[in-house]
Amino acid sequence: MKVKFWGVRGSIPSPGPRTVRYGGNTTCIEVRTDNNELIILDAGTGIFPLSQTLLPELPLQANLLLTHTHWDHIQGLPFYMPNFIPGNILRLHGAFDPVSGKGVEQALTVQLQHSFFPVLEDQIRAGVEYVTLTSGTPIHIGSARVTPFQLNHPVINFGYRIECNGKSVFFTGDHEPPFNPCPAGDPKFEESQRLLERSERAIIDAMQGVDVLIADSTFTDQEYPEKIGWGHGTLRSSMQIAHQAGAKVLYCTHHEPSRSDDDLEAAFAQALASHSGVRSNTNIRLAREGECYEF
Repeated sequence: MKVKFWGVRGSIPSPGPRTVRYGGNTTCIEVRTDNNELIILDAGTGIFPLSQTLLPELPLQANLLLTHTHWDHIQGLPFYMPNFIPGNILRLHGAFDPVSGKGVEQALTVQLQHSFFPVLEDQIRAGVEYVTLTSGTPIHIGSARVTPFQLNHPVINFGYRIECNGKSVFFTGDHEPPFNPCPAGDPKFEESQRLLERSERAIIDAMQGVDVLIADSTFTDQEYPEKIGWGHGTLRSSMQIAHQAGAKVLYCTHHEPSRSDDDLEAAFAQALASHSGVRSNTNIRLAREGECYEF
């Protein structure tokens, strides 16, 4: 399998000289199976440069897995170039939204309203198919088995486990490790703690033994106390969960948008130092735009 990063920043694109090394595009990851089947994880601004590289492969069948529909994960979707060329097919997968009462189709429909974008949905020339997924229920995309798992974020967010020929990738999308909202001494604390531990165990089980774990690592330990409930993990929490799951390789991603490359490397080094006492075989890396990992 092959994993290539096209966007690794979180929340908002962050171009400029301070982010040249790791990149300023928001989340988009290309996954290729051993049979060269194309799976795209999220449609942040990184999907635009990815789509330009796909033009020599036309006609193209692509499967896009959306973790959730916050802007930084879908804002590149209207600029996915193969959508404007007849003969291509895009299968857009994602969750049902209980707030809007709509499936994953709203991710594209909302953005292509006339008030927000000059090209209307009926001007798309490719075939677009919508697939609404259920947490824990696997589907098959060619030779790959894909299982969505609901993780912890202010909106429904699917993490995805992709398995093919004995190889596996897990991408969290945006994920904050579950926490107990009840203070110690609260009558509901123990019940909440049991639910918390059950949720943590389910997440570890979903990631267990994965070859490549790509995890939301937005904050540092120092920043996190003021960001509790925002729906994002820390560099160290990603390292801990990778260790618990026995992941072979961890890519820390969704880099905080105001953090320069130098600051990102310093924060990463600090998190590695705090994790150094843990005996782990996980190879821990910072996700970098343009990097390709084959296994």
